[in-house]
Amino acid sequence: MKCSFESCPGEYEAKKTLHAVRHDGQVIVIDHVPADVCSVCGDALLKPDTVRRIGSLLDEKRKPAMTVPLYEFA
Repeated sequence: MKCSFESCPGEYEAKKTLHAVRHDGQVIVIDHVPADVCSVCGDALLKPDTVRRIGSLLDEKRKPAMTVPLYEFA
């Protein structure tokens, strides 16, 4: 499928990506999220089932697999 950005000549391909979201005042990073990713600009489209699964993961409040440093751009 062609990229949804008019000026981008890329095509979407099924890949795993990294998804970051702010939830309950914390930045949460989820790795290996299935998405259709543009081969040129990197735009990522998530399927509705994937979005629901991310919501479930956030609601479960499981212990994270690891923690990472967070830097602020000042």
